[in-house]
Amino acid sequence: MRAAADRNAYAAFAAGFPAPDRLFIENHDGRTVTYGEVEKQTARMANLLRHLGIGPGDRVAGLLDKSPEGILLYLACCRAGAVYLPIHVELTAPEVDYVLQDAEPALLVCRPDLAPRLQAWADAGRRKLLTLDASGGGSLPAALEGMAEDAPCHPGSGQDANAIVYTSGTTGRPKGAVMTNGLVVWNAMALADCWGITADDVLLHANPMAFGLFGTTTPMLAAGGQLRLLPKFQVHQVVRALPGCTMLAGVPTYYARLLEHPGFTRELCAGMRLFLTGSAPMRADVFDAFAARTGHQLLDRYGMTEALIIASMKLDAPRRPDASGYPLPGSALRVVDAAGQAVAPGEVGSIELRQPFPFAGYWRAAEKTQGAFRNGWFITGDFGRLAPDGALSVLGRGTELIITGGLNVYPKEVEAALNALPGVVEAAVIGLPHPDFGEAVTAAVQLAPGAGFDEAAVRAALATGLARYKVPKRIVPVEEMPRNTLGKIRKNLLQQRLAGLFAPGAV
Repeated sequence: MRAAADRNAYAAFAAGFPAPDRLFIENHDGRTVTYGEVEKQTARMANLLRHLGIGPGDRVAGLLDKSPEGILLYLACCRAGAVYLPIHVELTAPEVDYVLQDAEPALLVCRPDLAPRLQAWADAGRRKLLTLDASGGGSLPAALEGMAEDAPCHPGSGQDANAIVYTSGTTGRPKGAVMTNGLVVWNAMALADCWGITADDVLLHANPMAFGLFGTTTPMLAAGGQLRLLPKFQVHQVVRALPGCTMLAGVPTYYARLLEHPGFTRELCAGMRLFLTGSAPMRADVFDAFAARTGHQLLDRYGMTEALIIASMKLDAPRRPDASGYPLPGSALRVVDAAGQAVAPGEVGSIELRQPFPFAGYWRAAEKTQGAFRNGWFITGDFGRLAPDGALSVLGRGTELIITGGLNVYPKEVEAALNALPGVVEAAVIGLPHPDFGEAVTAAVQLAPGAGFDEAAVRAALATGLARYKVPKRIVPVEEMPRNTLGKIRKNLLQQRLAGLFAPGAV
């Protein structure tokens, strides 16, 4: 697998393409792309890139809605040796501007309605700007007229940059993580193997475009499978599109919403082979309810921007909601203390990672890159524990650790206790400044419609199973949790909203 990944990413994927007439993409509007068309269309796009003066190592940004053409643009960049820069289309204008100014792409392909504002940026730096809409229209397809349907593949290596993906930036300015060809291809091949993906699999793709390339699209491509694209996750669309599919990947929120739909039945899921979850903690009650409703156990995986998918539960072993799986083949995980020494199984510490193709560092940030590694191990910034059999349980980001009165509290443990209480739809636990304890364990809870709430009674119920210092000092009902596009709770916004809860005079 390592040798297969140590080359240009497009060449590595194309070596395993099935017959040219096999479908690669079926779009929600009926448009399709075969594997034979992948070869021709990416050649035309690669020739256009060269015509525009974009060569190996140059950045190409995509600020796009999901479309078959958007995926082909990424593959064309791979083919030409250019570095793809996916930008989430729902970022604010200042957030987009920061990424563009930091990465300095030579070409930006954006949604047509965004072009007027961004044209000034392109003109100021003598950069190229093309447009592409969700239906495949725009100046990009117009520019492809007359481009040849064959093109050489840039002779790259596994160490060459493939993409720059910016971190979420919830604790500071986003950083551009440089993905190599080797990391992208090895990760895709390892996942295809771990998840048993074959050319007969059809993955229902409901994730956002900027987050839907790695961990979903590339493993299907590595196995010669098929994608069925939806514009975004909407329960009724997923229920309608699921027949004929064999796989679905989503965050826990997706599955909780599916369980609320009366049409999401065991019969509907009869042809499904695998439901994948990740990106946020899986609630035990949702995990159990999903199994009871569908007959399928959700398969969890753990990943992050810099390392793509890091661990996955096994296909042929029992799964549980409190574990995110085992390191992918060829990689290794360890949990260490503050001094970098491995802790015993079951003890909590910092999660560190080794991969055969580690990410190449942060774009133009050598000091941050150096600080991200310890003796060849990547410091994930997450904390968790390893079971004796090597299964990893992720307890949260290191920045989420709450130190109250000198004692460590891991939010996931408190959230699990809250989520198990009647009437609680979802809980989020954060630390807030406190004049006596330094930080106070604080919870926000979203309640089921009509559910009553007695804060003192909830705290008393928690105290029967949690140590006193872990019980939230305040529990605040919220109408709805603030979330990002993937459905993950934005705890930084909760901290801002509740910042004055323990201020002098309010305690």
